[in-house]
Amino acid sequence: MELFKEWLQKIEIGEDVIFTITYLTGKRVRIAGIIVMLFLCLQIIGCRRPAERKPKPGIPLREPTISLYINESGEKKKLKLEEYIAGVVAAEMDPAWPINALAAQAILARTFTLENIKAGRVQQLHGTDASTSTEEFQAYDAARINKNVREAVKQTRGKVVTYQGNYIKAWFCACNGGVTASAAEGLSYTKAPTPYVRAGIKDDCLKIAPPAYRIWETKIPLARVQAAVAKITGKASGEITSAQIIEHGPSGRATKIKLGGAVVGAPALRLNLGSEWVRSTFLTAITVQDGNLILKGKGFGHGVGMCQWGARKLAQEGKSPGEIIRFYFKGVEVKKYWP
Repeated sequence: MELFKEWLQKIEIGEDVIFTITYLTGKRVRIAGIIVMLFLCLQIIGCRRPAERKPKPGIPLREPTISLYINESGEKKKLKLEEYIAGVVAAEMDPAWPINALAAQAILARTFTLENIKAGRVQQLHGTDASTSTEEFQAYDAARINKNVREAVKQTRGKVVTYQGNYIKAWFCACNGGVTASAAEGLSYTKAPTPYVRAGIKDDCLKIAPPAYRIWETKIPLARVQAAVAKITGKASGEITSAQIIEHGPSGRATKIKLGGAVVGAPALRLNLGSEWVRSTFLTAITVQDGNLILKGKGFGHGVGMCQWGARKLAQEGKSPGEIIRFYFKGVEVKKYWP
């Protein structure tokens, strides 16, 4: 190394450094030292070990322990992430469903969990990583965990869905009404691009979904509707004597609704009234009658991402968990982050 430094110094001061080398023929020739220098540099660079890849911030390399807020009791507890995911899968899907459908749900639930923990949404509310509220996080019910659920979670242990190296928004719903929606249409989500969401694809979920998801009707007291409109618009709605859908999205869902003199986004109305009153924005009729807002529609949920009844149908057809996920999300990778 000292000799190497000496060569460098001589070259820097402009000396004509000459070295002698021997060909295989035994002849000796003299060449400029700069050539030898270049050769040595290339050898050193070529032998150098590549820099180790550092894990991306927020990407765990081993199973984390998370904190969970139990909304029903106010209790806070810690548990391993995979144990938590089992409780989510058991609550979000029928534990008796095909394992591949449960496994696809497990991968998305794990992705949803890590993406939300990284964003710190529940930390701001309860000082924990997650909660058992479906409005705040995901459903959770450890009492429903069975052999199928444990097998699905075990098979997908550590697996998450990414797009260009980042967690996706791992949306899912109960029943999309037969066709998926974009994030903008189904959720009014435009904060960040979500090019990986497959919108407008048909999965025939209504062929196996229960009758209550194929077609439904609900009557909502106008007082409740007025309160929701006031919350959305920030001002009193006034009397509501009429209602109509004034804008539809590409999938056919309502995106804007006129209630009396106020216009509100359909996803916002559903969010504020609650899914027990507005099962989806896939509305087929809307009227005001006898002091109620009467809605008719199909499906259950926002319709974005994976449809759970559609996932069940695909699993019954022999599709793997990865194939089910790629049916609803495009350009994504299913990666395993811990053993």
